[in-house]
Amino acid sequence: MNRIEETFATLKSAERKALVPYIMAGDPDLETTADLVVELDRRGADLVELGVPFSDPIADGPTIQRAALRALDQGTTLRNIVGTVGSIRERSDIPIVLMTYYNPVLAYGIEDLCRDAVRTGVDGLIVPDLPPEEGGDLSDACRRHGLTVVFLVAPTSTKARIELVGRHTTGFVYCVSLTGVTGARGKLADGVDEFMALVRSHTDRPLGLGFGISSPEQANEAARLADGVIVGSAIINVMEEHAGEPDLIRTVGEYVASLRAGIDRKNPVTAPG
Repeated sequence: MNRIEETFATLKSAERKALVPYIMAGDPDLETTADLVVELDRRGADLVELGVPFSDPIADGPTIQRAALRALDQGTTLRNIVGTVGSIRERSDIPIVLMTYYNPVLAYGIEDLCRDAVRTGVDGLIVPDLPPEEGGDLSDACRRHGLTVVFLVAPTSTKARIELVGRHTTGFVYCVSLTGVTGARGKLADGVDEFMALVRSHTDRPLGLGFGISSPEQANEAARLADGVIVGSAIINVMEEHAGEPDLIRTVGEYVASLRAGIDRKNPVTAPG
């Protein structure tokens, strides 16, 4: 069991839900990224997703695309993100998962990436454009090195695909709440209750729900349905609004703390088992 699996197990036993903030590594720079992760940990995050900037995203909406371009302009690469995790580990033990497209993984080298990631303290990988049918090489390497590898399901996923993802994913299943790209929305998508119930009936893995969550109220609603609440674009919106301000990290921390409070408001526990 690595840190991601231990975290979900501990939260389940405490009847609590995970807060999983996403930030783009290298936006505005890697030093700030490290400071933000420490602040997110302090403010109640249970796991952090670090985005790896990529020039040709397919799942990211405009907000995350802009963050990726800013990070790329800073010269951010998968290799120096892995190195930054090593510096984060001097100050925080929060589980960290890298969210990257497959091209940077192949350019780095699957075996080399898994080896270096574990060495610096990365706990898992999410690769949105890699289906489980084609992910054997990465899954095998992650298994050898003790990394989790997370696959995604969406409202369009069939029962057969949900079962396939459930068999291949480790750590948790990433449930995309809507048919579309990332981006903060005013409410959760219609039909998300039924979608999450369907996924729950086909896997005993913890479920993380993301795409579109932007407020404490939505976080509370998502926590009723999932084991982890994933928030990305809304956090990056706060960063854009306060870019260059000396209290940027504190401001982001306050917003994340509000999400934590929303999740922790009393709601039915729906953890598997």
